[in-house]
Amino acid sequence: MIWITSEVDGEIYREPFSKGILSRSLNIADLGSQRAHEIASDIESELIDENITEIASYDLANVILKHLERVDPGSAKKYKNWRSLRNSKKPLIILIGGASGVGTSSMAFELANRLRLKNLISTDMIREVMRKIVSKDLSPVIHKSSFDAYESIRTPSIRIDRVIEGFISHVDVVNVGIEAIIERSVKEGISTIIEGVHVVPGFIRKDLMDNNNIIIFTLTVGDEESHKQRFYSRCRQPWVKRSLERYMDNFDTIRKTQTFLMEQAKIHDSRIIDNVDINQTIDIMVSDILEKFGGEDNDE
Repeated sequence: MIWITSEVDGEIYREPFSKGILSRSLNIADLGSQRAHEIASDIESELIDENITEIASYDLANVILKHLERVDPGSAKKYKNWRSLRNSKKPLIILIGGASGVGTSSMAFELANRLRLKNLISTDMIREVMRKIVSKDLSPVIHKSSFDAYESIRTPSIRIDRVIEGFISHVDVVNVGIEAIIERSVKEGISTIIEGVHVVPGFIRKDLMDNNNIIIFTLTVGDEESHKQRFYSRCRQPWVKRSLERYMDNFDTIRKTQTFLMEQAKIHDSRIIDNVDINQTIDIMVSDILEKFGGEDNDE
């Protein structure tokens, strides 16, 4: 048995070495499940051959890094950046936005698993909380969906498309909650993923975006038929309450909100990802995160 020791609040605790846990952590280096398991097995054999029965987690990380540098320098660099990210005292705030049906929830869940982050918040949940606090008479917009919020605009503007005006009004209300969560995450030092249609580049306060470890992604689905198929797949799930007919009736307005989101992302130089393939999207996001926040400069 090989024991891994770590220090928490001045106390030393031990846990058994696990090839499964190690192979999952190696996935961050883009090795693939089978290759990651093979390397985890090789590292276990290396420790056994050296008669190591107890090793500090920091020393184990160095053993892993040296092994990767021998067998795959590219993956070693990604693993080193990930270690820097994990050891940073600054929290990582990841924002994932996109129009309804493009897969922000699914991608946020997969990314949380890849980065081993525990705090995942949906802007739909923020909206639901705000609906309980703010009455329909006071803010009718928040009691609609993002794509049909324009129906609640009492005095439509003549200078802006009414669908986009409704969407902006809807986002503005929910954005109060998004900013509060970001502020709390920064204050408490808690890394967090926030996802949903209400994550729009340019809407979150500039001081928050400038001064903290925040990265924002905008997901899209370029092909209209592929976008429709996402709703077919979603509505097959037994827990989905909304009907497919409602999404299809509002599909044109949903596409219009996607165009607005893309325009905002271009204006504010945010990453836009056409979410065609799940694995490719996750790889792009992970690479961007490691490139921006990994490395020795982020250790302090």
